[in-house]
Amino acid sequence: MYQDVVDLSAYYATPLGKITARLIRNKIRALWPSLKGMDLLGLGYAPPILETFKDEADHTIAIMPTLQGVMRWPRYKGHEKDRYGRYLGNLSTLARETDLPIKDASMDRVILIHCLEHTDHSKYMLREVWRTLTPGGRVIIIVPSRLGPWCRSEASPFGHGKPFSSAQIKKMLSNNMLSPTRWTSALFLPPFSNRTMLTALATLESTGERWWSKFAGVLIIEAEKQIYAPTPLNTEKKLVTKPIIVGTQMREHND
Repeated sequence: MYQDVVDLSAYYATPLGKITARLIRNKIRALWPSLKGMDLLGLGYAPPILETFKDEADHTIAIMPTLQGVMRWPRYKGHEKDRYGRYLGNLSTLARETDLPIKDASMDRVILIHCLEHTDHSKYMLREVWRTLTPGGRVIIIVPSRLGPWCRSEASPFGHGKPFSSAQIKKMLSNNMLSPTRWTSALFLPPFSNRTMLTALATLESTGERWWSKFAGVLIIEAEKQIYAPTPLNTEKKLVTKPIIVGTQMREHND
């Protein structure tokens, strides 16, 4: 079951939510240093993650699943313009995760968060992601880790839905023509709400990655769209032999 978009928005407005988004964005930035000249799609509840990249990518869109709900994003307070002098408007929309309103092979990058652990149609959703990606395009999937403490706590959205192991995600991607290329993780301390512990959560992230990386709160997996050459059809007629009876004798006949 999907979490409601209102609850997700409220979480990312809290101090814990802001630190969560920043730590995940840092990991994505390490994998994707630049998105200039690219088109970017966020699927699930991705605005807190897309915020850093929307002014860099050529085009950015956030698609929120129908069972999750949708909110306007970004929430501008006036008539701001982007770097091209265009007035900034709404970049979010509502759609079924199995039927994305995106042209084939039109997205260079996709970020998927707060979606895979909730959907009952993971195969069809990943096939839609594959369809929308350009040849060689890449997707980053963020899911709660089965071994981490975040999936056992309802203090964050990662305590809802189905957690995964890295082997499960990699197999799921490979089965849907998405080849895993790189993977990392984030959120190595429990989801504290105390202000002092929140500071520790941010400052000890690198220490946690070094000493207890297996117990991260979320897994971050990058995969590339694969296009396989079609198997050529063999148009030659095969020679099939089968016995026929002539009188009382049996012989081989070429059909």
